[in-house]
Amino acid sequence: MESKDSNNRFVFAKENYIYLIAGVVLNFIGFYLMQGGGVEDPNDFNAEELFSEVRLTVAPILIVLGYAVIIWGIMKKPRNSDSTK
Repeated sequence: MESKDSNNRFVFAKENYIYLIAGVVLNFIGFYLMQGGGVEDPNDFNAEELFSEVRLTVAPILIVLGYAVIIWGIMKKPRNSDSTK
C-alpha cells in the first residue's frame, strides 16, 4: 500500500519546471521576432524588412535553443531523488 506522500508528489522537481518555463519563453520570443514583414499593398516590396538578420538568424536560433531547453528540462533528473523511500 502506498503512503499519502507518494500520491501528492509532482512528476518534475521545481528546477525542471523552471527549465520548461524558460524554454517556452524563449520560443515565444523567437516566434515573436520571426513574425511580421508583411505589407498591406501587394505591389510594395520591402526586402530589408522581409530579409532582416533578426528574422533570418536570431529568431530561429532562439526557437531551437528554446526547444533544447525544454528537452533538457524534461530529461534532467532531480538532484535529490527520493526513489529509495
